[in-house]
Amino acid sequence: MRRAERLFQIIQILRRAHAPVTAQAIAEELETSVRTIYRDIAELLAQRVPVRGEAGIGYLMDKGFDLPPLMLTPDEIEAAVLGAQWVAGRADPELARAARDLVAKIGAVIPGHLRPFLLEATGTAAGRPRLVADALDLSRLRAWIRAQKKLTLTYRDEGGATSERTVWPIAIGYYETSRVIAAWCELRQDFRHFRTDRVVAADFVDERYPARREALRAAWRKSQMEAPRWSGAQSG
Repeated sequence: MRRAERLFQIIQILRRAHAPVTAQAIAEELETSVRTIYRDIAELLAQRVPVRGEAGIGYLMDKGFDLPPLMLTPDEIEAAVLGAQWVAGRADPELARAARDLVAKIGAVIPGHLRPFLLEATGTAAGRPRLVADALDLSRLRAWIRAQKKLTLTYRDEGGATSERTVWPIAIGYYETSRVIAAWCELRQDFRHFRTDRVVAADFVDERYPARREALRAAWRKSQMEAPRWSGAQSG
């Protein structure tokens, strides 16, 4: 690996990290020596890249740092296009349109010699599954999640029984033939999952829930590791 490429990879590793990354961990990922990583970090600091930390403890990248636009590799093109096409086939109309626009933008900016990789990724995408229609506006739901606002659902479980819940939505999960809302349920005082096609009615409450969404997501992820329940929408 050339040094310029290695420096870029170090920046990528630090940008995606949420905790200090040791030189040893970086060296193992890039298959090089710790001594080389120390030299590379020194070079990044000399170029005024905002890396914080020190040897033996770990390194972090200051927020807000960005790089000029960089050309995608063939593997990155295929990953981006396949991911966008998966979303286009399984998301609501607005998000599906955004996914198709992303593929179009990638095609508009990559040079001619990389276009065959775009076409190859397009040709290997899976077909669109048959999705059940939703009774709520998923575009508005995404806005509510970002705004950290409450949602009141009239929900029908798989047995046909209905209940009303006030929930704090934190994420939408997309599956082959269904979509699921992950939320904190005020009634159960726990995380619950609600299939969007079983929502009979939804009231978008103009009230922020008290907890931070990032903290709720962290607690939700921890609960899934301890007792996985994401495989099926839970309304109990």
